[in-house]
Amino acid sequence: MPFRLARPVIAAATAGAAAAFGLTGCAAAPDPGTLTVLNSATDTAEHTENQRFFDRCARKYGLRVEQNSVPADQVSSKALRMASSNSLPDILELDGSELPQFAETGGLRPLSDLAVPTTGFSRGAVSLGSYEGTRYGIARSANSLALYYNPDLLRQAGVEPPRTWAQLREAARELTGDGRYGLAFSAGPDADGVYQFLPFFWSAGGDEARLDGSGGAAALRLWKQLVADRSVSRAVVNWNQQDVNDQFIAGRAAMMINGPWQVPVLEAQQKVDWAVAKIPVPEAGGKAVSPIGGTVMTVPRSDDPAREKNAARILRCLNTPANQLAWGEAVNNVPTRTSAARAYADKNPELAPFAELVSTARSRTARVGTGWPAVSDALAGAFQSVLTGQDSPEAALRRAQRQATSGE
Repeated sequence: MPFRLARPVIAAATAGAAAAFGLTGCAAAPDPGTLTVLNSATDTAEHTENQRFFDRCARKYGLRVEQNSVPADQVSSKALRMASSNSLPDILELDGSELPQFAETGGLRPLSDLAVPTTGFSRGAVSLGSYEGTRYGIARSANSLALYYNPDLLRQAGVEPPRTWAQLREAARELTGDGRYGLAFSAGPDADGVYQFLPFFWSAGGDEARLDGSGGAAALRLWKQLVADRSVSRAVVNWNQQDVNDQFIAGRAAMMINGPWQVPVLEAQQKVDWAVAKIPVPEAGGKAVSPIGGTVMTVPRSDDPAREKNAARILRCLNTPANQLAWGEAVNNVPTRTSAARAYADKNPELAPFAELVSTARSRTARVGTGWPAVSDALAGAFQSVLTGQDSPEAALRRAQRQATSGE
């Protein structure tokens, strides 16, 4: 799931981050046999499941692991505060979109120094944990977006799951009526909206390093047409991804764009029938390109090689094929090892489209690195202005390019 980046904190801290984050990470070290982890596993079930995996790996080496879990939008700011007080954890788990901000400071240990391999991982997963060609973080699972649909409603309307944009537009029109929209997605002015726009933007040839290229305009035109057709609610400009799922569950949308993190909620609904397909592409035979989302585990630099070595042991253990598969099934995310992802798809055929999409998904920061927050804000402004009728797609993207370049 996309992370809501704490941009004001990062922006304010950038000037001093290299000095602060480069401090040795464990001067006030706890018990030598206890490793500390900072992550965003605040959900009780996820925290408990996480601890089970940590304990399983730690016992092999006579270690203990303690988690410090804070809300996702507070991880980066807390890590910076811990760096300034010389108290960084042994393992820092970051959203993939945050990693460049920290790797740039030199405060993370490259995985190659720790003998933590990422061979056999999908290209997108490796990219998610990399900065300027160096691997700093390892993702044991990842997520992306797909098209959920209600098979009963499609069957009643005589509609097949759409594969192209033209089919998507037609299906959405056919499924609209009786208080129900054909399609729901998030177009909110934040990370959720941008994450949902990227599959359309990238599949059309959009370039985050050059926002005013021709591909992005086609994606904006599609979104504008869907709203103009009244097969998508105008309220999408205010919806996050949970709101989208709520619309689908309530029967107010026959299809939606969303991620695998919604599966537990959907499975708990006895009256909601659902299935998953890949996100439609501009033309038949085209390739769906979705963003890869998730967290990466990193090891902050410290003055204690033994602690770093133990942290690396935990990372290697967590990322065995068996542990990745078990973790992926526990949290409804796709393992990042290609062999484990295939096994995941075989065992969970209803989620196979996610496994296929994650195998080819792209990192949001691969091309623009630390410039991603500015690009994300600019993209959000572009689709918001188009969907509210303020700008044409071309004008919106020209403004977005200027905004992303200036950083304003």
